[in-house]
Amino acid sequence: MKVLIVSAIFPSPTSGNRTRNYYLLKMLARQHTVSLITLEESAAIQMPHGITSLESLTHRMEVIPYHHSPPHFKRLKQLVNVISGKSDILNEPGTKAMQNALNRMFVHDHYDAVLYEATLNSNYRLPERVKVIIDKHNIEFELLERLSLTETRQLRRWYNWRETRLVKPVEIQQCRNADAIAVTSEREHHLLKSLLPRSVIEVVPNGVDIEYFHGSDAEQEVDGRIVFTGAMDYYPNAEAALFFVQKCWPLIRTHIPSATWQIVGKNPRPDLQKLAELPGITVTGSVADVRPSFVEAGVAIAPLLVGGGTRLKILEAMAMRKAVVSTSLGCEGLSAVPGKHLIVADQPEVFAQAVIELLNNPEKRRALGTAGRALVKSEYSWERCGDRLLHILEQVQ
Repeated sequence: MKVLIVSAIFPSPTSGNRTRNYYLLKMLARQHTVSLITLEESAAIQMPHGITSLESLTHRMEVIPYHHSPPHFKRLKQLVNVISGKSDILNEPGTKAMQNALNRMFVHDHYDAVLYEATLNSNYRLPERVKVIIDKHNIEFELLERLSLTETRQLRRWYNWRETRLVKPVEIQQCRNADAIAVTSEREHHLLKSLLPRSVIEVVPNGVDIEYFHGSDAEQEVDGRIVFTGAMDYYPNAEAALFFVQKCWPLIRTHIPSATWQIVGKNPRPDLQKLAELPGITVTGSVADVRPSFVEAGVAIAPLLVGGGTRLKILEAMAMRKAVVSTSLGCEGLSAVPGKHLIVADQPEVFAQAVIELLNNPEKRRALGTAGRALVKSEYSWERCGDRLLHILEQVQ
């Protein structure tokens, strides 16, 4: 088959949604002819390495540049959308340019199927009889609803509630129009199937490159080291870090004064950058390779209070044989068994105590790390996840 992937996020094996986009494209390219339309920040396009790696996987590719809006402009845009009754999320950058790129692609070639990466990037005009598949990294309206329920600031709470009401009917309709939908977990499958009982919905889990994240030598661990990874300009990650530093970190430092914590991820917000002023905390910003941070850590944490989909950070930590402490929401959707593959704790004191116990117990850390590695090898390699997406393509032929 000839498959055209349309992605609002540039595929790259670096972090989060980019990683899923990259590996699923790579898996599809094993058996099908794949082309790509994607957005990327203008500055990043000047760094050709990522584009070169994708060119070797794709038959044809078009990268549409865009400029990241400064924070004050983003707020102004949100205000304008509120006044005009529009959704900010449904008015993402590059819409007209993306449609033009699609038109050019279909002039040059025929495609049997279009794979949209993310639901709200799937409302474009296509020729008749082209099959449409939507790969949902999360259910957008559910994520917005969770944000509205957990937000303490009244204006933000109202704004997220408003966005939920605007986004939900559009998201459901776009899913209804698709020939098949991929979600990351059985939980999301159940939720979406209850709304769209006649739709073809399949689970394509998030995965991990088990050869790249291949484990670590316990002798290289730094005593008392904790690590938290992820894009730090992503609201759920930023709020998780603030929750941990306010509610858990003081308890941990009281019991283990030498404990250290690395916050590893790109574009940390100013309030996260300030955490580096506290004793024992390092905020790295973007790193070329996250594996050394995992190697040095005794415990990886996922103290998320809001989010959707499933967390790549947990799969990567498990692949590196790291003991993981997560909230229930942080590890939802994964087949990890609490107490066997990771420790689950939702109350701050319980979360902190779990971290303390693991830092003081290398045997328990090793047992969790070994079990976690075995789990990702058996269920979460990108090859297995890619096979599920290939199966969806077979269904829609």
